[in-house]
Amino acid sequence: MPDGGTKLVTGILQPSFLNISTVSCGPHSTPDALLQSHYAGSGANESIATAMPPLKTYIVEDSPVIRESLIATLEELVPVQVIGTAEDESTAVQWLTDASHAVDLVIVDIFLKSGSGLGVLRALHTPTLHHKLVVLSNYATQDMRRKCLDLGADRVFDKSNDIDALITYCDHLANGGTGPGALA
Repeated sequence: MPDGGTKLVTGILQPSFLNISTVSCGPHSTPDALLQSHYAGSGANESIATAMPPLKTYIVEDSPVIRESLIATLEELVPVQVIGTAEDESTAVQWLTDASHAVDLVIVDIFLKSGSGLGVLRALHTPTLHHKLVVLSNYATQDMRRKCLDLGADRVFDKSNDIDALITYCDHLANGGTGPGALA
């Protein structure tokens, strides 16, 4: 052991409280398999074994502090995998309209470094793109909410007081929930 509180398992230092003893680590072992073997018999592995794959999420947010905080929060609390980000309209539209990029959820701010979240919504409001669009903005007035919904947003969340609702919505989607009004 490198120190008194960690064990070296497949090249990764693990806290000793995980109590990972002998785990078969073949060339095709995955972190999920290691976790499942660790939790085997405890009842905790049922949620791991039956969990839906994480929502592939793209975030359009110009503030690096907010963007990184949002990524950390979502990836820690719900089954979300952020696969890309943009800080402006043109980068977001270019990436999101590329057919080789599959995404389940797009989270868009209204005010961006250049362009706007409304332009992103306009560009993504097509029947050929199949993903959920949500707006997360400090400017979530009733008029702005209506405009975003008219442009194809499934939901609009206010950054100052709807973060819990966004997390609940993402969790609902990740666990198979559907429909724009799935959580009102």
